[in-house]
Amino acid sequence: MTEQPTYPEARRTDLVEILHGEKVADPYRWLEDADTPETKDWLTAQAGLLDAQRARWPSRERFAGRLAELMRTGFHGPPSFRRDRQFFLRRTADQEHGVLHTVEPDGTERVLIDPMRLDPDGTTTLDAYHPSPDGTLLAYQLSEGGTEESTIRVMDVETTEVIDGPIDRTRFSPVAWFPDGSGFYYVRQLDPAGLPEDERQYHRRVRLHRIGQDPADDAMVFGEAQDKEYIWSVSLSRDGRWLIVTGSRGTDPRTDVFIADLAEGDPASPRFETVQQDVDAQTSMGVGIDGRLYVWTDLDSPRGRLLVTDPATPAREHWRPLIDEDPEAVLTDFAILDRLERPLLVVAWTRHAVGELTLHDLGTGERLDTVPLPGLGSVAGVRGRYDGGSEAWFTFTGHVSPPVVYRLDGRDRRVTEWARPPGTLPEVSGIETRLVDYGSYDGPTVRMFVIARADQDGPRPTILYGYGGFGISMAPAYNAGALAWVEAGGVYAVACLRGGGEEGEDWHRAGMLEHKQRVFDDFHAAGEWLCDEGWTTPERLGISGGSNGGLLVGAALTQRPDLYRSVVCSAPLLDMVRYEQRGLGRFWSGEYGSAKDPDQLRALLAYSPYHRVQEGLAYPASLFTVFESDTRVDPSHARKMCAALQSATAADPATHPILIRVETDVGHGARAVSRSVELAADTLAFHAWSTGLGSEAAGRAI
Repeated sequence: MTEQPTYPEARRTDLVEILHGEKVADPYRWLEDADTPETKDWLTAQAGLLDAQRARWPSRERFAGRLAELMRTGFHGPPSFRRDRQFFLRRTADQEHGVLHTVEPDGTERVLIDPMRLDPDGTTTLDAYHPSPDGTLLAYQLSEGGTEESTIRVMDVETTEVIDGPIDRTRFSPVAWFPDGSGFYYVRQLDPAGLPEDERQYHRRVRLHRIGQDPADDAMVFGEAQDKEYIWSVSLSRDGRWLIVTGSRGTDPRTDVFIADLAEGDPASPRFETVQQDVDAQTSMGVGIDGRLYVWTDLDSPRGRLLVTDPATPAREHWRPLIDEDPEAVLTDFAILDRLERPLLVVAWTRHAVGELTLHDLGTGERLDTVPLPGLGSVAGVRGRYDGGSEAWFTFTGHVSPPVVYRLDGRDRRVTEWARPPGTLPEVSGIETRLVDYGSYDGPTVRMFVIARADQDGPRPTILYGYGGFGISMAPAYNAGALAWVEAGGVYAVACLRGGGEEGEDWHRAGMLEHKQRVFDDFHAAGEWLCDEGWTTPERLGISGGSNGGLLVGAALTQRPDLYRSVVCSAPLLDMVRYEQRGLGRFWSGEYGSAKDPDQLRALLAYSPYHRVQEGLAYPASLFTVFESDTRVDPSHARKMCAALQSATAADPATHPILIRVETDVGHGARAVSRSVELAADTLAFHAWSTGLGSEAAGRAI
């Protein structure tokens, strides 16, 4: 007989607010404060409940062992060349984090930055690195404790001595070096001292830093007159003449673009010309090796196109088409190969989320060739040499194949392997990835990847994963968790929902703001298709999602508790009335809408998972996973949702438990490999126990 678990007591208040005439209940608001004794006691009790439940998952250690093996593939990133020096990231089988290396002109390889040497606890991450144009200096960004609050330092590459920095408050900052390495432009947040607490993650400014200068004296060159929610990017042409600033209000799918000719004034106070402002489109620009200004835009071309002009005449009326919009593929990246008899443009695309590469005449844009790729997968990191050349590098990966770096030689157009992951690659014979399509409720065709054993026969325990937001595509990428699940006999499916970027910007906008319900409908339709086609049944169907995908599965479990057996909801947004008030929430109002607007509040309330929990419904088994150092999505979303579901559900907690897993010293993004293994082992074992995968059927309480 299975012991009946007891949920920790959570005080339910009668707090109700009237917002734009709507009654909005928030009975567990006290759980927003993680530091009160009451919240700490509740979390301690929840940890005890999780430990007791985890002991009932027989496959947990088996998954942990296999995941550790599958993550021992390691990683090798594409190279960045600065003159004759090469920079790249590599993680060997036994390393927790990627390590930055350099290769000298004589072939000598050296380690520049190893996060584990800096912090043996593994909580420090290397967020980004930026070599100077001549390769003698390196600006790099570190975060501690998973916070993603990057700090810039500058290293002398020859000696590895830190010669400048730290410059704090540089989260998500680019670095645009001057050609002589004397300094760079970057983006820094204002000093939080004196700012209201809820504004300390905002107020970004473009600044100029000279090597050796006190960062307090760095000139502010752009952003002071703009809204506090603006996120800025900055780039500088290779000759140091053209400074380009691009920005958007949070994650809004529209950008403002400004350009300055530094030959006409002081680099510390450039005079900017507005190229695009208050236009409902995304546009980015960069000056190529050939001196032309390259313009990528989805203006009047939701799948993207590439145009060119002279940087001295950057206005839209001077743009000349180079690569036209494809009616089915999204233009994602390009690289220039200029040192050829016939210079080439390498263009990366995604067709229904699957990567493609094509070659074009650099001058006219004429398509000349299609680059052969290893299979159904993704192309990422297309790059040539900084100073120009005849070669390009890119990474290719699939759901069950780790990333491999390839080299394209523009002289003979041959593609060869450049670097494989340094560890042992998994054996994946007998496993297939299929791209299928299905119809959603209101008509559109949605694509989905289904990964399963080739000898699959009959309904099997299945995990359905989705995201559906911010124009982010669910392109194929190596997933050790998916591979471990399929090896154990399950099916893993990834749905390319509206709200993503798989079919371009129209696809994104079809699932944002007041259209967000379409994303959830696409997800429900995916689950129903998997059942109708015989892949699984509702009793064997689990769903997973994180961040915006956590909102997705949170909405799914409240809207269709009958369709799903288990739910893993990671770092989620769940209280859509108050999401703007914590973390980076204000950045996302262009995606979701704002509770400050009456119509948008009603749209948010229509699906907000926390507010849609109903007493007396039988909810799926649910595991919320959150990270205390998460500075993007506040963990309070999951705490409140967990308490609400534990109170409301009519399902037997012995078979459909509601659990929360809280992890310390880690945040929303990068983490040590061992941390990833432990998290994935818990989530897979939970799904396996719930859906009856393999031997778990005998150990599952039913």
